[in-house]
Amino acid sequence: MTTHTHDHVLETEGDTITWWAPLYDVCTWLVSFGSVAGIRKSTVKAARLKAGEAVLDVGCGTGDLTLRAARRVGAEGRTAGIDASPNMVKIARRKAAKKGRDVDFRVASIEDLPFADGEFDAALSSFMIHHLPDDLKLRGLAEVRRVLKPGGRFVAVDLKPGKGIAGFISHLIGHSLPDDYAEQLRSIISEVGFEDVEILEVKSPLALFIRARR
Repeated sequence: MTTHTHDHVLETEGDTITWWAPLYDVCTWLVSFGSVAGIRKSTVKAARLKAGEAVLDVGCGTGDLTLRAARRVGAEGRTAGIDASPNMVKIARRKAAKKGRDVDFRVASIEDLPFADGEFDAALSSFMIHHLPDDLKLRGLAEVRRVLKPGGRFVAVDLKPGKGIAGFISHLIGHSLPDDYAEQLRSIISEVGFEDVEILEVKSPLALFIRARR
């Protein structure tokens, strides 16, 4: 899970993010009712990552999903993660060092990715797109498409709309989503040029999974 643009907003409010980053993992576990590890596992599976591939985690937070992806692509692969929060990236780097993983964590925003065209085989995004206004969704997703190789995969995981547990959590964190949010997101991803945009059938009361191809 991530709060990429939300983190960016918090940083503009002063020192709020300083106390939020160390609590991020605990809060994520609590808010997801302990399901976040399974969601990350399903995210990596949906991306169809293979050994030796290059993968980017957009809005990596404290790096747990990024590190899971790094295990999948192996030492012969390449893994990068970006987040707007320096404090999140600092924690992610610390985790990578502790696990002995060579991951390229950088402070950056989704609308200005510090990578060349076509660098990655796959890109992941976890619980961050709903934070973006529509114009930034378009700019950011266009950037994600730019850094993917032709045929590269993009997996976006976000809050599932509705009145169930996801709806409760959306209301709790102040991001109530419309009932047709899944279709809206699929439409935006298609609008920036992605192909084969599909809503995946993944068993999760909380998470919406969308996969697309560059």
